[in-house]
Amino acid sequence: AVPLFQPEKCIVGTGLEGQAAPDSGSAAIAAQGGRITYIDAGKITSLADGDTVGTELVIYQRSNSNTCMHQKPRV
Repeated sequence: AVPLFQPEKCIVGTGLEGQAAPDSGSAAIAAQGGRITYIDAGKITSLADGDTVGTELVIYQRSNSNTCMHQKPRV
């Protein structure tokens, strides 16, 4: 299948676009700032206030709407 149209950026924004990703729960966001000590395809480890905090990433998990969720580490 070939798409018949080119998607374009919306002209009018509501101002809520920046809040949509954190509210959806699909983005892994650190609770507090710190220094990244280790990055892997499935885990991000950071050091904040002397404590090591690990964040597990979702790798190809099925969602309820028959789609697939996959998080990639971007720092």
